[in-house]
Amino acid sequence: MKPPTKTRLPLTRERVLRAAVDLVDQSEIASFTMRKLGNALGVEAMSLYNHVANKQELLDGMVDLVFSEIELPATGTDWRTAMRKRAVSARQVLARHPWAIPLVSSRTSPGPATLRHHDAVLGSLRSGGFSVEMAAHAFSVLDSYIYGFAMQESTLPFGDTEEETVEVATAMMAQVSADEYPHLTELTVEHILRPGYDYSHEFEFGLDLILDGLQQRLATP
Repeated sequence: MKPPTKTRLPLTRERVLRAAVDLVDQSEIASFTMRKLGNALGVEAMSLYNHVANKQELLDGMVDLVFSEIELPATGTDWRTAMRKRAVSARQVLARHPWAIPLVSSRTSPGPATLRHHDAVLGSLRSGGFSVEMAAHAFSVLDSYIYGFAMQESTLPFGDTEEETVEVATAMMAQVSADEYPHLTELTVEHILRPGYDYSHEFEFGLDLILDGLQQRLATP
């Protein structure tokens, strides 16, 4: 008796994009190819072009998929709460997909999730009393901070756990003279090496400074 034939799931644009994101999450985008994506899906690379015209369209779709994971500002929420939640969500999403950081603002064919995201952010700011010009300023400074922090966080040598961070920081400071670099030593010993240190906590501190500044500017005639 022949074993039952395994049914292959039909290839769709959504499957192609999701598989591409999963593949790049596990490797480097520099080594990503359509052939590798085809292998991951169990199809010939040429089959992918029935769902995306070329690699650039694939990247557009992948970035749009990343944007779809970011929490949108909720209607009726005050602008500061909405911007804070959206920024925290964006950093968390980019931490899961660090390859997307240099791509999120460079695509010239944004997808529906990206456009919906941008429109919701602007809508929240405008509803909060920002002029069109001030909304543009706020959007720019917030995104510059979010993407910049995410980029820096992705390249730090610290590990994913507190123990790994302590190990790396201790090894680095072993190469440094405390007498020659007293302030670096002080920062490492009294801040980084203290129990509970997590670099990601720096994000919300900086975010609140920006939101405080925007709130103050909004209240100034």
